Amino acid sequence: MKIYRYPIKETWTDLVKRPVLEQKEISGLIKEIFEEVEKKGDKALIEFNKKFDKAETVSIKVSDAELQDAEKQIDDELKHAIQQAKENISIFHTSQKQAIQKIETTKGVVCWRENRAVERVGIYIPGGTAPLFSTVLMLAVPANLAGCKEIVLCTPPDKNGNINPAILYAAKLCGVSEIFKTGGAQAIAAFTFGTESIPAVNKIFGPGNQFVVAGKEYAQRFGVAIDMPAGPSEVLVIADEQAVPDFCAADLLSQAEHGSDSQVVFITTDLKVFEETIEAVGQQVKDLPRNELAGQALENSSFILVNSLEEALEFSNLYAPEHLILAIDDFEKYIPEVQNAGSVFLGNYSCESAGDYASGTNHTLPTNAYAKNYSGVSLDSFVKKITFQHLSKEGLQNLGKTIELMAEAEGLFAHKNAVSIRLK
Repeated sequence: MKIYRYPIKETWTDLVKRPVLEQKEISGLIKEIFEEVEKKGDKALIEFNKKFDKAETVSIKVSDAELQDAEKQIDDELKHAIQQAKENISIFHTSQKQAIQKIETTKGVVCWRENRAVERVGIYIPGGTAPLFSTVLMLAVPANLAGCKEIVLCTPPDKNGNINPAILYAAKLCGVSEIFKTGGAQAIAAFTFGTESIPAVNKIFGPGNQFVVAGKEYAQRFGVAIDMPAGPSEVLVIADEQAVPDFCAADLLSQAEHGSDSQVVFITTDLKVFEETIEAVGQQVKDLPRNELAGQALENSSFILVNSLEEALEFSNLYAPEHLILAIDDFEKYIPEVQNAGSVFLGNYSCESAGDYASGTNHTLPTNAYAKNYSGVSLDSFVKKITFQHLSKEGLQNLGKTIELMAEAEGLFAHKNAVSIRLK
């Protein structure tokens, strides 16, 4: 881990950099994968399953029998937990629905906006070192609430060619249309072009490693939309003197265990909390089953001591974290200072894991500083917004002169005539 005491602002730009792979290397591989999938379809996906996931798959589509068998493998306690999480996510995302408002901008001119669901969406679910069945809930629940006609899911198989049963159970519970055994950039390519089995989609959702993120960005060249560049997980914790070091350490490690390319940042104004949190991280990481991955992530992570909470928040806004935890006393006072963050957790008891699983907010969030210009997934992510307008004869008479003058000033006389011919 990297430890900094009162770093000067001139060094902050270097401190907020994320660990990345060589982009030229990634871009070349992504291009090759997309070309193979476009040319060979399902055959390419089966070959890539063997190459990247060491998985033997005869068919990439998950059968009804596999779905039924998965449900039997899940114990009732976990089923109940998944159902409760689904209910909370549904409640929160249902609240985002908005009634149609018709606005009369000028007498006789009425404008409004209506939502239309994206018809076919692809959701990518990481399934390598950690099969994220929680992400199925985060994506399929709002997709269903929005009214998407088709929800297609891709996730990598294990070495036996199977999908984690919890992913399959959650997918069936949330009304996913079809499920396929393919991961990585090749799954994104399948969403983009379609194959014999997998339909091409209109928009791709879901987090992943740097190859998945690069694949999503490459897919946009072919007219497919994406939710956001959601890559390796990250968290930034800001703590004051009343923070609990053990809690802070646990939150940092909850993100570090995602993978070696995850990043965690700890900032505090208190020397005692600073030292005790570093010590607690060292102790807690030993007891984690995924301590090797967490340890690798910690190598690229920063522990920073600063002079004030204002300075901490200024650094945080520059970093623009996926998850921001304010383990501080008077957090309400500092909420307006948060400008760039995917999701914010307030106080000592709002652990980031709550948002990852069951509080109701969405955990598919912008990473790699994209919180400066992207929002996390919401109901709006699954809809298009179409504007409508109706002008009565009186409305055009009231607005016509304004349109004619503006069109003529721009030299667009056909535009002017479309109004003039009606006014005559």
